[in-house]
Amino acid sequence: MTVDDIIRELTQKSDPANRAGLDRYGIGTTNALGIRVPDIKRFANRLRKQVTDRHATALELWGTGIFEARAVAALVDDPKQVTSGQMDSWATDFADWATVDGTCSYLFCRTPFAYEKAMEWAEREQEFVKRAGFSLMAYLAIHDKKAPDEKLAAFLPVIERHAQDDRNFIKKAANWALRQIGKRSVYLNGLSVATAERIHSQGTKSAKWIGSDALRELRSPSVQQRLAKKRP
Repeated sequence: MTVDDIIRELTQKSDPANRAGLDRYGIGTTNALGIRVPDIKRFANRLRKQVTDRHATALELWGTGIFEARAVAALVDDPKQVTSGQMDSWATDFADWATVDGTCSYLFCRTPFAYEKAMEWAEREQEFVKRAGFSLMAYLAIHDKKAPDEKLAAFLPVIERHAQDDRNFIKKAANWALRQIGKRSVYLNGLSVATAERIHSQGTKSAKWIGSDALRELRSPSVQQRLAKKRP
C-alpha cells in the first residue's frame, strides 16, 4: 500500500461536517479532511499490518502536511526508529494542539528521547513546541509506569518556572503535566502540591489559575484515597 493509496483512501473518508467541526476545537481546517478520530485509529491499526516499512511510511505521510495523515503517521511509526532529529523536525511543524498531543501520546513519549525533549522543548518560545514539552511530561507521567519518582519530579521546577506564560495552550498543558505528575504517588503528590502552592503565590493570572486548579484535584478526596491505596 503506497502513500498515494493511503491518501486516496483517507480522502474517501472525508466529511465536510466533521471538517467544519474542527474549527470549534481550535484546529485549523486548511489541511484537514474531516475524519472522525475513531475512524483514523481504526484505519491506522489496519495500516500497521499492511505496510512493510512503518517508519518510512510515517515519514512520507507526515510530509504531506495533511492533518489526518499526520495523525496516522504518529499512530503507525515505530518509536524505536524515531530519531532525535525527526522529533525536532516534526515539532517545528506543529500547528495545532491536537497534532501535538496525539504525536506525543502515541509516539514521542515512547521514544528514548522523550525526557530530553520534554525538558528542551518546554524552554522554547514557539507556542506548540513549548506545549509539546509539557504534553510529553504529562504523557510520561501517564504511560511510563516504570519511571522512578525522581525522574518525573525533575519536571516540576520547569513547570514552576514557566507558569507565568499566559498563552492558553501553554498554561493548560503545564497544569495538565503538574496534575498528572502529582497523581503518580504519595511522594510526587506532596511535591506537586508544594509546587502548585508556589506557582499560585507568583500572583499572575496564569499562575493563579494553574496553581488553584491543580490543588483542587491533587488535594481531592478521590486522588488522596487512590494514592493511599498505593502506599507501600
